[in-house]
This record gives sequence, C-alpha cells and structure tokens, in this order.
Amino acid sequence: MLDAFQLLLQLDTLLLLLLGTALGIVVGAIPGLTASMLIALTLPLTFHMDSVNAVTLLIGEYVGGISGGLITAILLRMPGTPASIVTTFDGYPLARNGNPERALALGILASVVGGVISWGFLAGMSPALARFALQFGPWEYFALVMMALVMLASLTQGSLVKGLLAATLGMAFALPGIDSSIGQQRLTFGFDALLSGFGLLPVLIGAFAISQILREAAAPIHATRPPAIARARLPVHWSDARRHGPNMIRSSIIGTWIGLLPGIGANIAALVSYTTTRQLSKEPEKFGTGHEPGVVAGETANNASIGGALIPLITMGIPGSVTEAILIGALTIHNLQPGPLLFQNAPEVAYGIIAAYLVANLIMLILMWSAVRHIAAITQLPRSGLLATILVFCVIGSYAVNNSFVDVWVMIAFGAIGLMLELARVPLGPFVIGFVLSPIAEEQLRASLMMADGNVAEILGRPYALVFLALALLTLAWPVIASRMARRRQAVSSAP
Repeated sequence: MLDAFQLLLQLDTLLLLLLGTALGIVVGAIPGLTASMLIALTLPLTFHMDSVNAVTLLIGEYVGGISGGLITAILLRMPGTPASIVTTFDGYPLARNGNPERALALGILASVVGGVISWGFLAGMSPALARFALQFGPWEYFALVMMALVMLASLTQGSLVKGLLAATLGMAFALPGIDSSIGQQRLTFGFDALLSGFGLLPVLIGAFAISQILREAAAPIHATRPPAIARARLPVHWSDARRHGPNMIRSSIIGTWIGLLPGIGANIAALVSYTTTRQLSKEPEKFGTGHEPGVVAGETANNASIGGALIPLITMGIPGSVTEAILIGALTIHNLQPGPLLFQNAPEVAYGIIAAYLVANLIMLILMWSAVRHIAAITQLPRSGLLATILVFCVIGSYAVNNSFVDVWVMIAFGAIGLMLELARVPLGPFVIGFVLSPIAEEQLRASLMMADGNVAEILGRPYALVFLALALLTLAWPVIASRMARRRQAVSSAP
C-alpha cells in the first residue's frame, strides 16, 4: 500500500488523477452527462498509457463525476447524475431558502467523509465483505429492491398514496421493450424504437431537467431568481461534526454495504440512507423542505457506494455498476484480470486503485471547496441564458447515449410527464427511482422463481431476504404505528 501511494505521488500520475477528478466534477455537474459516459469516452485514450496511470485517470473521473452531480442538484434541482436524485429532495429547497453555500458545503463535506470511510472498508475489509456479499442470491436482491420500493412511500411529502402511485407509474414505464427472459416484444405497440425500452438517461433528464426548465420558463423572473450570496466564508463550523457526524458514519456504512452488492447502484444507496435517516429523525416532517440531515445522508451514501462497489471489482472481478463494468474493460484491454489474482499478478494496479480512490476524494475536496462560492454564483446568472445552455447540454446528453434523436423525443415526452406530475403534486423522486428499480426487481424475481421451480415459499428459507421484507413491512406500517403512539402519548399527557 505504501508503494502504491509513493507511485501515485509521482508528478505524471498525480497530474492525471487531478485532471480526471476535475473533468469528472465538470461533467457530473452538467445534467445529461454522467461519469459512465465520461469514462467510456476516455477509455480509448488509455490504450497506450501505463496501466497504473490509466486506472488512476479513470478512478479520478469516477469520483469527480459522482460528486459533481450535487452542484446542479442543489442549485437547480437538476441532478447531474442519477446518484444525485435524492440530493434534490432537501438540497434544492435549502438553496432556495437562501442558503446555497450552506447546502453545497454540507454536500461536499458529506461526499468526502463518505468516500474516506468507504476507503477504510475498501483497504482493510474488502476480501471478507466480498465473501459475505457472495452469499446473496436472487431472492435477497429481489427482497432488497422491494424494500427500497416500499421506502419510496416514506419519501413523499403529504399523501402516501401519491408516493406509491408515482413509484408504480415509474415501474410501468420500465416495462416496454424486449422481455429478457423469453425474448418476446412487450408493450412496443409496433414501434421499433421501443424495442430497447425507454433509456434511463433520457427519462432522468426529461423528468427532472426538462420539467424544471419548463416550470422556470413559465414562472415570473423575480420568482425564479434566488437570493444573493453575501457570505465570504463557507458556513461550516466544528459543531457540524457533532450534529451530523453520526448521520455521516451511518450513511457511509449503508452506502458501502449497498455499493458492495452488484447491480444496485449509488442511487439506491442514497435512497436507503435518506429513508433510514428520516425514520430515525425526531423531525421527519422537515425532510423534503430543506432539512440539512437529508442533504448529508444522500451525499454521504452515494459517494460511499463507490468504495463499496470497488470491493467486489478488485477482489472477485464482479462489477457493482455500469461504471465498474467499464473499469473492468479498462483492466482487460491492459491484459489484466480483475479478481483475486490481480493482487498477485499486478499488485501495483490493485493497490493503485485503492490509493487513487482515497487521493481522488481529497483532490475533489480541494477543488470543490476552493471553488464553491464561484459554483454557487451560477444561480446568479441570467436565467434565460442559463436555462438555454442547460437545455443544449440536455439535448446533447440524450442524443449521445445511442446517437439517436428518438432519445431526444423521449426526453421531451418525459419532461411533459414530469411537469404534469408536479402540477398534480405527485413527487418525481419515487417516479424515477421506481423506473430504475423495476427491471432489477423483475430480473431477480424471475431468476428466483426459475431456481425454485416456481415455488415462492422457498423465500422462507432465506433469512437475509426475510429481514429485508420485514424492514419493508415495518416501513410501510410505521406511519400507522407512529400515529397511534402519538395519540397514546397525547392521551396520557391530557389525563388528569
């Protein structure tokens, strides 16, 4: 490990890590452009690079891309990456309430803390944690997704029914395309463009960015201009460590653990962490209105999930997300096989990944911390020019996924759908996350039933799956339980 840090601190390697992190922050902050896209575009440039330098550059882009998404999520309610969806729930209201610097500062600190804590697991416990995660089968993954879907209801401000409706609607839009189990077309209505279904990126950009652009364009100018930024220093104090420290530690552990599970992703890690924090809070009604613990929970978990996802990648060769799959491709083109043999055949690469992840988080802290006031000044730019620029990037980002204008039309359509949902006071968060989780739930359920010959009762013999389902039922029943407990306390206090 010490050799890896010494190698990483060489000028050329350090500059590549700095470049990768800076590029990731910029790309992650632009709605429609993701860390996965940046890494995929950069991958061909690493063909003739040293393997350590290539991996270092890509790790920097990964860390910067996930962290950079919080910028527009907080300032404009347009998540730069899917991992920043949860950050919009409280980050944007906090910024709109006149505290954009406070929201950005908390998001940056939470990102770094989540990254550093997950690095500790990555460096010290990766083999043991990877072996434990391998005990999970399709039943466990299905139960975990079901738990996350049920938790969507608790994210809704106001009506529980509207939250479930939004999640169900999002799941319905994930159905069109080719059924992966039997290879049959499903809900394509004769349109060849629907054979691959609706892409996540156009749906995400449309539901959040385009709908927000439409709302901002229709609103009076004085209503869309945020308050001026007058503070010269970041409003962060040592007391924040006491206030938010337990939340950061808990969210880091949640993010690392969920990142460890292949195919789950940073967005689910942020969702579970956010919901857990709200359930444990003494003021759950404040979540969604600009509550600081909501910002901390989401940003800590989504960055911690990176370290968790790297654990099965370097120890077992199992990608935890699309980005990890691209990283495996990067190792493969350099004639390296990710997995246990990587530590034997190329220890400089295995430990280089671990070292680069820690240093990239520190570089991210320096870059974003030093520029946070300038980043917050984005909100002071003329809204007409800013919205037009964002719209251009949204169109480019949607088109660049498959080089198809169909994705642009999908983006526009879901922008209209998102606007209508918001006008009906139906939350967008459960809608988009339901869209993301539906394919995972279906795939894992089908795999479970095929393994069990259609016997659903086999889940009763899976203790981890039962724990996830029990947590889902508890989450669903918690509002009723809390209401009855409150009435009982009120009755006791009013008794003579």
